[in-house]
Amino acid sequence: MKKFTVKLLASGVALAVSPLAFSGTDIFFTPLTESAPVATVVADEDDKKTSSDAEINQPWVTPAGISQSNLTSMSEIEADIAQSVVRVAGVGSVASMWDMIAFDPTGKFLFIPHETPMGAGLSRYDIENDKAEVLFQGNGLGVRGTTSDWSADWGAFDPATFTPNNTVLLGEEWSGQGRIIEVLNPMASAAEIEKRELNSIPNVSHEGLRFSADGSTLYFVDEWNSGALYKIVFSDPADYSKASEVFVLKVMKFEGDSSANWNAEINEGQTRTGFAKWKKLANKHGIATTEIDPFKNGISKDCDNPDTFGGRCAADEVNATPFGRPEDMEVGKLANGNEVVYFAATSERTVYSVEELGAKGAMVRVFASDTGTPKNAGFPATTGVMNSPDNLAQDANGNIFIIEDAPNGSEVGGDIWFARDTDNDGVAESIDHFMSIKADGSEATGMIFNPTKPSQFVVSVQHPDSTDISVYEDGFGDALWVFDLSGVVAPTAE
Repeated sequence: MKKFTVKLLASGVALAVSPLAFSGTDIFFTPLTESAPVATVVADEDDKKTSSDAEINQPWVTPAGISQSNLTSMSEIEADIAQSVVRVAGVGSVASMWDMIAFDPTGKFLFIPHETPMGAGLSRYDIENDKAEVLFQGNGLGVRGTTSDWSADWGAFDPATFTPNNTVLLGEEWSGQGRIIEVLNPMASAAEIEKRELNSIPNVSHEGLRFSADGSTLYFVDEWNSGALYKIVFSDPADYSKASEVFVLKVMKFEGDSSANWNAEINEGQTRTGFAKWKKLANKHGIATTEIDPFKNGISKDCDNPDTFGGRCAADEVNATPFGRPEDMEVGKLANGNEVVYFAATSERTVYSVEELGAKGAMVRVFASDTGTPKNAGFPATTGVMNSPDNLAQDANGNIFIIEDAPNGSEVGGDIWFARDTDNDGVAESIDHFMSIKADGSEATGMIFNPTKPSQFVVSVQHPDSTDISVYEDGFGDALWVFDLSGVVAPTAE
């Protein structure tokens, strides 16, 4: 029997403190062998449905020794007159939509973006005092559907990222105008919050937002079935609003059509890995180098529509490589010292790694995939599949965790996977079944490690069925759960 040492725990080898540390930690838990069964929902005599005990008490199946407890929930907040959270009327389970949460550097506050179709906003949760408050919210007029109606409204805030400048970036995904909003003073009272639109960043369907190790570059994706990977190199990293260079990634062996979906007939068989170049969309003065303005606001996602937003169309113009719904990302460091960008391509059931090679370009590899990467290598097999990889998380040792977009079906819940890359070359040797959720209709999102307590991480549970209060009479609704690895039982395997 080969015994694996637990490197992640404070009680063992201390975690590195840098969020961009070298990865390569071996597996530190015994992986699951199946996805969690979805808990049964019960209807009473008035046909009012009630959520199961599993949603409230212990919604997660985890390896032995990992603790789980609820931090807060939509129902808890709305029952307390001293707290507030975004809820948009008339849209059922997407009324609040807690998404990719962000820690402040102290680990004492969590920022919750709301992925609502209109009236999107940002909530701040004080962990120690168990209190949430809305910092700002759109006026909801975007429902009318014209460009001018979005001037004081926002839609589908998906990513939230605490920046090196101690501000918060929020991005619009499937609603709104594909904008990035910067909250300049996120620790201020709600009445004093200052925010601005960053016109220096192209308008796309934003999901992943992550900074380089030195803070000079922001990587981002276009969450679309012909979406690309972008980066902006700031002319002044202390001020993200200043005009800066913008690039989009092109894999040199890709000879398909950037504007077509990744799996369109013209793109079938086209490679999306190998040597790549960063194609310029705007020069260092922020002036577009394409005929199409990548910074254009708009309400359409169709490049044939004159009222579309511009980032995707500018990328098509330079034939950037299209991927299948690029979503969340992380930035780390490989064993050779080079910076690496990981991003999940949901439709492809794949996570890619992009190694930066300096002025020469970049190298794109498949980091992990459902069919191409072994599961639970060296341990009993799992029947789970890596369905729709969406969010990514990185621990303080640089290990990558892969969070699925949605439940795998009506009978089994969504999963979280540990990507085992022990030689840290940007290609995982195994994806190990880490956690699975039982709450009916729910999606795990926003997994993030506490920057000051490296054995702890938080996961947001989004749109469980009980969020729709017109159907369910109880339950948590959207919620935050905290986990601790300190008691995890170290694995043994052949």
